[in-house]
Amino acid sequence: MKFKLLLLTFVFSLNVFALGIQGQKAPSFGVDTWVQSNGASKIDIEDYKGKVLYLYGFQAWCPGCHSHGFPTLQKLSSHYQGDDKVAFVAIQTVFEGFMVNSVNAAKDIIKKYSLTMPIGHSGSSDKKSEFMRNYRSGGTPWTVIIDKNGVVRFNDFHADANEIIGYMDLLKAE
Repeated sequence: MKFKLLLLTFVFSLNVFALGIQGQKAPSFGVDTWVQSNGASKIDIEDYKGKVLYLYGFQAWCPGCHSHGFPTLQKLSSHYQGDDKVAFVAIQTVFEGFMVNSVNAAKDIIKKYSLTMPIGHSGSSDKKSEFMRNYRSGGTPWTVIIDKNGVVRFNDFHADANEIIGYMDLLKAE
């Protein structure tokens, strides 16, 4: 009995510290500022009901974001350009390096990568990133894929573009 209790305590502690919210309803983005909103005054998860949503969390100074995350985002957004069943949102999730990971840095990234999707900014030295808390991300780059019903179906640090295309196509067909 003591072993079962110890095992259950261990399993519970893993769930408390687990990253991501796969299988759960997608919560609010928790964006403080929209750097690029494509004309919308407010953007949040409910705006994407009925679409497969690729949600990308980044930081301006994150090496993995530049070497892997942004190239993946570019490839996917180009692949699905004009597809009204798929949408993309990128959010700078600031939890450190507040001077570097600024709203202006996000604007520079928009230009550098020619991003056309909505770009948000979540977090400051005074307020932890609500996006990171809501989506239980472990840092950056953080990829979340949400199905047409608003359920998180994938979340992880790395996403292979070709595998993601296949997966998003399956989600579109559901």
